[in-house]
Amino acid sequence: MIDHLSLQSADPGASAAFYLRVFEPLGVKEVMRFDGPDGLLVALGNGDFPELWFGPLVDPGVRPVHLALAAASREVVDEVHALAVTEGAEILHQPRVWPEYHPTYYGVFLRDPDGNNVEAVSHGFERLGF
Repeated sequence: MIDHLSLQSADPGASAAFYLRVFEPLGVKEVMRFDGPDGLLVALGNGDFPELWFGPLVDPGVRPVHLALAAASREVVDEVHALAVTEGAEILHQPRVWPEYHPTYYGVFLRDPDGNNVEAVSHGFERLGF
């Protein structure tokens, strides 16, 4: 449903580097980088399509964003958690099952360098027989 998402960042290069390190288990890679009219733009994806963009701040005010990135398994969610801890990211919620969402929803929630609430989630539909 979502084609792409763009996040304002105090330092687009540093934010993109954080996502590349922490979400590497999800297959995230840099797809595009260029200096736009307003500053550096960096796009990431897990293929050749730019799905997640980082650009300069347009408004330095509060910009609450929740971003959930799909993980292939619970083990991949745990890898993201370990990398986030290594990066010194604030862990909002340790990896666990969230039965209030559905019986196999497994996710970790953390803050990125710009304060966004980012999640790695495995829906584990294979555990339901899908």
